[in-house]
Amino acid sequence: MTIAEGSKLPEATLLKMGENGAESVKLSEKLKGRKVVIFGLPGAYTGTCSTAHVPSFIRTAKKFAEKGVDEIICVAVNDPFVMKAWGEATGATAAGITMLGDADASFSKAIGLTFDVPHLGFFARSKRYSLLAEDGVVTRFNPETTSGCEISAGEHLLSQL
Repeated sequence: MTIAEGSKLPEATLLKMGENGAESVKLSEKLKGRKVVIFGLPGAYTGTCSTAHVPSFIRTAKKFAEKGVDEIICVAVNDPFVMKAWGEATGATAAGITMLGDADASFSKAIGLTFDVPHLGFFARSKRYSLLAEDGVVTRFNPETTSGCEISAGEHLLSQL
């Protein structure tokens, strides 16, 4: 079942690189009592993800904060080492975006947003989406329906707030 507006996000443990190496991040702790944007995408260093999706949230990060968003989280089916390097390479980390790895795709599977492209080596990758969660409940949900990044872009979600 795909997540929808009004749904509570499932419990998930994602990964990030901390000062002492890989760290587990309980999503429920990030969401409790907070307004959080989450955007998911197929993978670090991939074309549209690097040239359109992440940049759209870098451009809009300050405006989301002005609208009361506490945090912006990027989720991809990658390990925390790659997510850290990609966040630094794109400027996402400097913009305040939290880069979290869904290494085993368990979160992406739980919200019903995975796909496979075997000839590219993509298995259980995250579909492209953006959402706003308030205290863990999805209040806006924008699954991408194009091959690009329009509906799930930062500007589109920002226009809905």
